Amino acid sequence: MTTPLTYETFKTKVFDFEKNQEWKFEGDKPCLIDFWAAWCGPCRMIAPVLEELSEEYKDQINIYKVNTEEEPELAAMFGIRSIPSLLFVPMNGKPQMAAGALPKHVLKEIIDRELLGRKIITI
Repeated sequence: MTTPLTYETFKTKVFDFEKNQEWKFEGDKPCLIDFWAAWCGPCRMIAPVLEELSEEYKDQINIYKVNTEEEPELAAMFGIRSIPSLLFVPMNGKPQMAAGALPKHVLKEIIDRELLGRKIITI
């Protein structure tokens, strides 16, 4: 199940931007953060896919949601200009952003490669 993030929970589960100047991930496993809004059609299209992925990867990654209408400060901090925008946050290293309602197989490839460090072999 995806978990909503607020301004306060973001600081404890992802990055405490009030305490740290440099990126320091606060989570216990990699995460994917969906920046979305209720009025956004593509956001509604990707929501069930993210729910499926949260079940498939439940012991390996966290999937969070940030409602950009309710949390404009978080959206501004990451320069969100279009939604959905997806932030992939590995345990080590900098997060990476992707825009748009990506298909499930593409999301799985990014999760496996960027968040879980798996080599992707295509045949």
